[in-house]
Amino acid sequence: MTRKLIIASAALALISGCSNMENPFLRESSAPFGAPEFDKIRNEHYLPAFEQGIAEAKAEIDAIVANTDEPTFENTIEAMEYAGQTLNGVASVFYALMEANTNDEMQQIAEQISPMLTDYSMYVSLNAPLFEKVKAVYEKKDELGLDQDQLKLLEDNYKSFVRGGANLSDEDKELYSKWSGELSLLTLQFSKNVLAATNAYVLNITDEADLAGLPEFVRTMAAETAAEKGLEGWAFTLDAPSYSPFLKYSENRQLRKDIWTAYNTRAAGGEFDNTEIVKQIVDLRIKMANILGYETYADYALEERMAKNKITVNEFIKDLLEPSMEFAKKDVADVYAFAKKNGFEGSKLESWDFSYWSEKYQQAEYSLSAEELKPYFQLESCIDAVFGLASRLYGISFKELDDVPVYHEDVKVYEVKDADGSHLALFYADFFPRSSKRGGAWMTDFRGQSIRDGVEYRPFITIVCNFTKPTADAPALITHDELTTFLHEFGHALHGIFAKGRYPSLTGTSVSRDFVELPSQIMENWAFEPEYLNSFAKHYQTGEPIPAELIEKVVAAKNYLAGYGQVRQLHFGYLDMAWHSLTELPAEGTIEFEQKTLAPYAVMPSVEGVAFSPSFSHIFAGGYSAGYYSYKWAEVLEADAFSLFKEKGIFNTEVSNSFRKNILEKGGTEDEAVIYRNFRGHDPEPQALMEKLGLVK
Repeated sequence: MTRKLIIASAALALISGCSNMENPFLRESSAPFGAPEFDKIRNEHYLPAFEQGIAEAKAEIDAIVANTDEPTFENTIEAMEYAGQTLNGVASVFYALMEANTNDEMQQIAEQISPMLTDYSMYVSLNAPLFEKVKAVYEKKDELGLDQDQLKLLEDNYKSFVRGGANLSDEDKELYSKWSGELSLLTLQFSKNVLAATNAYVLNITDEADLAGLPEFVRTMAAETAAEKGLEGWAFTLDAPSYSPFLKYSENRQLRKDIWTAYNTRAAGGEFDNTEIVKQIVDLRIKMANILGYETYADYALEERMAKNKITVNEFIKDLLEPSMEFAKKDVADVYAFAKKNGFEGSKLESWDFSYWSEKYQQAEYSLSAEELKPYFQLESCIDAVFGLASRLYGISFKELDDVPVYHEDVKVYEVKDADGSHLALFYADFFPRSSKRGGAWMTDFRGQSIRDGVEYRPFITIVCNFTKPTADAPALITHDELTTFLHEFGHALHGIFAKGRYPSLTGTSVSRDFVELPSQIMENWAFEPEYLNSFAKHYQTGEPIPAELIEKVVAAKNYLAGYGQVRQLHFGYLDMAWHSLTELPAEGTIEFEQKTLAPYAVMPSVEGVAFSPSFSHIFAGGYSAGYYSYKWAEVLEADAFSLFKEKGIFNTEVSNSFRKNILEKGGTEDEAVIYRNFRGHDPEPQALMEKLGLVK
């Protein structure tokens, strides 16, 4: 059972030789706002802090069980909610940095603490006397006069115990606990292998002729990467800002194939092989679901999401996938026809050709290229613009702070204030790739929002991205796609920043997985609104505003390859559901299972030995198992929600204030379907997304 544990608990005897005063996690922070003291945190602090945090948390659980008073909401449910400040504090920081700024020692520590945390989780979820107290309160819920959030917290706790094995026999509890420990270690190893496999590959080019087609900014970045790695010439990695432009612009088809193949076979064999780990993870999830009474892991996972069951999810994916296939195949055919007209001699367009020729086709069709747009999107200007959008919609302000410690020199920290000047949150932004950071972009928090004993604890929110770095010759210039990513993650951040409630497990982004992407995906829409882009997009050298015709091209190209993109995203959701709807492991290997599963909906030629599953961190090392469909589910929600902004005005404060009050501040205090209806007045329809993407006849 996982919780956000925020508020202070009584201090216990230290477990290790590290004193409270020496360990930043074991004393009150002296940093502004009580922020994490990253300038003082060292690797040696983590293990003692975890040990003490677990000891404190167990003692607090024991105190709840030992209480001889009649179980009440306050002495049982609230007491559990607020247990374990030290554990929550160290875990929030440690796991955030494991993703954003890891090292070998931290990864070893993660392996040490994984069984400890699993043991604690089982100590709570399989604690029969504790469950009896929770059950006693739950059975009286209609007589207690609880507020909506209290009732939701009670129901969530009761269901969490049941879903965590509280009703199992002692023998089955032991099995369930064993499998949980094994699963935790396997997901850690999966993530470790993906990062290692990503970092292990370098495409080192020493002949300048092999750079043909690459823009200057790509060459400069590659030269700096080579210098950092002690290599001659130019170096390209599997990090998105390096890998993606190479595929998009390189004229060398063989080198495109090499780097594409490397990316799409990460951890699919060799030293960092995840193919067997995938099957082991799936097998454990099947066993754990079965022992709890569910046919498949998907049945178990979806019960607590908006979709509720795998039938709904599979129909949802099918209802979007099947009509999108026609458009996706046309997209590929159009790109292929263009390529053939312009010198492509292959008998078919391969995956390593698609980015290259689709970029050229986009330039020809819309006279638009990523390189042409980049000079107008200087990162610093985009930061001001994203903050400015939040100010215009919600009245909030951002002030950069230089006295709050950070975990890496690239990180910036801002204080967020509400329209009335009151403190809302600390916001950390970490934009650039490095070998210690995994790929992609995400939001998390170092502390969530909560209230206890009349004291409110405001959150510490962070977003982590992998944007194009500044070079010796130019500031950080991001692509329009990266601007869209920035807005997406910032939407998640607003969900955390505006959190308003008592209980940490119900505030901010603590919502169903298929609802959590609504606040992020709706923000992407502004990246295509001329009125917004005109307000900040200026050439970083001349200061000239972005030409109107360029904005028109951005808007016109918005749905370029929409069918292909939709099918590609649905592929991931379909593959996720295929793995997690199994009742037993498939006879074939991981790669073969994936290729067989996706074959009916393939729009590009299959490549032997290639598979995404061994690096599919979202579902095998993250929180999206049986939940990757959530991105498309949330796209349906946001398409319907943003239509209200389009109707009333994209900066309409009546709509934005309603969105803040009914969506962003609510957290998980009510059923998400009710929360959405309270904002929009009706349930969303998938057709809203198809129309937005132009995928209608």
